Amino acid sequence: MSEAIPEQFWQGVEQFNQREFYACHDTLEAIWMEAPEVDKKFYQGILQIAVSFYHLSNHNWRGAAILLGEGVNRLSGYQPSYYEVNVEQLRLESIAILQYLQARGPEKVAEVADRLFGDRPSPSEPLDPGRSPVPSLPKIVKTS
Repeated sequence: MSEAIPEQFWQGVEQFNQREFYACHDTLEAIWMEAPEVDKKFYQGILQIAVSFYHLSNHNWRGAAILLGEGVNRLSGYQPSYYEVNVEQLRLESIAILQYLQARGPEKVAEVADRLFGDRPSPSEPLDPGRSPVPSLPKIVKTS
């Protein structure tokens, strides 16, 4: 871990948490390109998760699934926390969405996206009877 995290990182976190996923990608990409090698996968993992949700909001199942998996994998070496970010929680919540997306398949991407991004039942209410509940979009949270 390098000594100080750039101030723009917290701007990217706020964008992520406000569901401004493409803006988050742009903010974190600028940091990632200049980051020390030890931090690169951390930034890249978060920005890939952000872009995956952007793809999902546009009903791009393949782009969402690929980038969500890559982002989660890139963050695996930064658990449980890194730079005061609860990486473990972000990964677990992102994995839940990835598994749900994969289980539903490309033909249900619009339905899943509408539930994740629009007005939807509570997270405990299943999309279909007998199916698992729709997970909530993750937030990036500080550890302290």
